[in-house]
Amino acid sequence: MHRSRNLAGIVVIMLAAALPAAAQQLSIAVIDVQRVVTESDPGKQALQKLKNLQDAKIEEGRTLQQGLSSLQEQLSKQRFTLSEERLAEMTKQMEDKQIALQRFQDDAERELDEARRRELGGLEGRIIPVINQIGAERGFTLIFNKFQSGLVYADDAVDITDDVIRRFNTTQ
Repeated sequence: MHRSRNLAGIVVIMLAAALPAAAQQLSIAVIDVQRVVTESDPGKQALQKLKNLQDAKIEEGRTLQQGLSSLQEQLSKQRFTLSEERLAEMTKQMEDKQIALQRFQDDAERELDEARRRELGGLEGRIIPVINQIGAERGFTLIFNKFQSGLVYADDAVDITDDVIRRFNTTQ
């Protein structure tokens, strides 16, 4: 953690040293990208799509689990009255359902991860131009992602998150 903080500080110092003397007045801003995702209209839409997909997968998994539980209960109740052949058949069905449930869970997790990457990556591609536009308009030299840059403190006066959210909501 200290290393990334030190690295960010070194980068700022190196950039300041590399700028011509007339341009050494740094204008720095920060943005809370997580807030942009959770509070902007496009971000809310993306998060709702992900929630809907997750809810659908949970319901599908619940249905598979109920089928397995029902078969386990039936097998438990009838274990002593079933023929060996029927018992073996039901045991095989139960094993198949357990395997299907495990595969479903693995596939659902993979699908949700891919949907998250796709949705959030798409948002990032749409947010960056808005940040760049605000940065150019307001003459910022540097804009840091508030919580992923190693930043420990930033005055609220340099936080442009609300501006980005407003602009992002109007650029569809």
